[in-house]
Amino acid sequence: MKSNKKLLSFGALAVLAVLFVAMILVSNTLFRGARLDLTQNHLYTLSQGSKNILSSIEEPVNLTLYFSDKAAAESTNPDAAALRNYAPRVRELLAEMAARAGGKLRVQTIDPLPFSEDEDRATTLGLQALPWGQGGGNLFLGIVGTNSTNGKSVMPIADPRKETFLEYDVAKMVHELSMAKKPAVGLISGLAMGAGFDAQTRQMRQPWAIQSQLEQMFEVRTLTPASVKAIDKDINVLVVAQPKNLSDDAQYAIDQFVLRGGHLLVFVDPLAESDDSGADPNNPQAAAMADRSSDLPKLFKAWGVDYSPSKIVLDREHALQVSSPQGQPIRHAAILGFNQRDLNPTDIVTAQLQSINVSTAGYFQLAVDSKNKLTPLIQTSADATTVSADRVKFLPDPSQLLVDYKPGGQPLVVAARLEGKFVTAFPERKEEGHLAEAKDAGEIILVADTDILSNRLWVQVQAFFGQQVMNAFANNGDFIVNAVDNLGGSSDLISIRGRATSQRPFTTVDNMRRAAEESFRGKERELQQRLSDTERKLTELQSGKSRENEMILSPEQKAELTRFQDQKVAIRKELRAVRRSLDDRIEALGTRLKLVNIGLMPLLITLFALGFALFKRQRRKTA
Repeated sequence: MKSNKKLLSFGALAVLAVLFVAMILVSNTLFRGARLDLTQNHLYTLSQGSKNILSSIEEPVNLTLYFSDKAAAESTNPDAAALRNYAPRVRELLAEMAARAGGKLRVQTIDPLPFSEDEDRATTLGLQALPWGQGGGNLFLGIVGTNSTNGKSVMPIADPRKETFLEYDVAKMVHELSMAKKPAVGLISGLAMGAGFDAQTRQMRQPWAIQSQLEQMFEVRTLTPASVKAIDKDINVLVVAQPKNLSDDAQYAIDQFVLRGGHLLVFVDPLAESDDSGADPNNPQAAAMADRSSDLPKLFKAWGVDYSPSKIVLDREHALQVSSPQGQPIRHAAILGFNQRDLNPTDIVTAQLQSINVSTAGYFQLAVDSKNKLTPLIQTSADATTVSADRVKFLPDPSQLLVDYKPGGQPLVVAARLEGKFVTAFPERKEEGHLAEAKDAGEIILVADTDILSNRLWVQVQAFFGQQVMNAFANNGDFIVNAVDNLGGSSDLISIRGRATSQRPFTTVDNMRRAAEESFRGKERELQQRLSDTERKLTELQSGKSRENEMILSPEQKAELTRFQDQKVAIRKELRAVRRSLDDRIEALGTRLKLVNIGLMPLLITLFALGFALFKRQRRKTA
């Protein structure tokens, strides 16, 4: 009888095992290629912008992930552990993108073992190596992209600290590799940024560092402000710097460019110190008296932006040090150095930057009736205020700016991303192809300073054997290149924002720990209070004793000490109970999570698969 029961038990287990395997096979067949993202922040769901980029690939794009898997597993370096933990996130994103690209995105992974040809190839391709161990080995976690026309794009290292922008960076690689040529950048500038003849020094001048950087990365087309009447449709980004007295035709050209879906980067300034357009070699006073402000009043009004070309931002907290007329170091409240906490950490343009310097800058804010969205990229502290541009322009001593300084109490926006469905600033114009309103929502990046472009605020340029060597001390150039690079992508690429990270803290456990620590500290404070009370009572009892009995404990003192010892034991017992209770609750939580993950979720998925299979079978019968 017992043997029959055992056979039945083993038979039942065998049948269950066979059913389980069968259900797994059925679910794999029914749901092949199906994906369900149940993470809180949808980490494994691509944004619509990425999906659009992947679906628009015409020629195959290849992405190769170089990850030193074996070396990272053997290394004790904390950086190696971080890369090893992050690598699955990178692999999963690449796999998801490949699955969405319809076969046009090919992904492979290579483990470049130390001293192998793969390691040499990874180094040659420009991947960043992290040294580990004593033998000179290297760790890699980077991506190399290629296309069918020998185009190449490299992510030297997939930095775990940039996980929020991982999808953007990979989508940008795919977008660049699927493009036939460099993005075209139009430049309308009232500043002498390019190479040319300097009338004051009567010598040839070198181009500004930012102009050189832009020309290396993009196809830069310089447009003459006085003759601009239309913006070529093949220009991806239009950069407008120091637009002084632009004609209506030029402003109308910018207006229609934006409404067509063009991407615009604007630099205006209440006092452009780098503007030498009013200089006259025969009149030294001409430059000082010249108007050096710039504005786009009609366009700003149509875009719902308030900007004053006569107000300069002061900020004591971010004032940079300059030399006073007497040669003494002094802080200039109109020359500001912004650090990481003043830069938007969730926007790709500013997320990884450390410092940006500006000089005599203005500020932006939304108009009261504006329907658009203004997202700060750079903003001052709440200690900022504003003054008249004329006061700064003719000020001999910067310390005078701090006289009668009255903080405004709120940050002022120096640079921002403007988003919305823009309307024309020229409704009266009736030219052929005139647009009264944009078809889709657009984005413009606004900067209330043009000196941010000048070399003096961010880079030292030196001649070295006929070459210009740049040594940057601030991230102004990175900010501008990031802005043009971001706007130079498609609207789909610009729409991709920073995502949440895959690092999920145990918030419930952390809250439990904090509650337990509060209770623990409360008991400790209670014990300390009782100790203080006992010492006070002992002192009072001691003061009432005679000189010959000072060294002998009275019965009252003995009783008080005994009572305190009993209370101390009881409180310590309560403290241990708090610790044990915390451990028990954490263990119970872990047990519940294991039951849900190991038992309940597979059961629910299996039941859903069976139900779906029965539903499809019933539909076939009905048909």
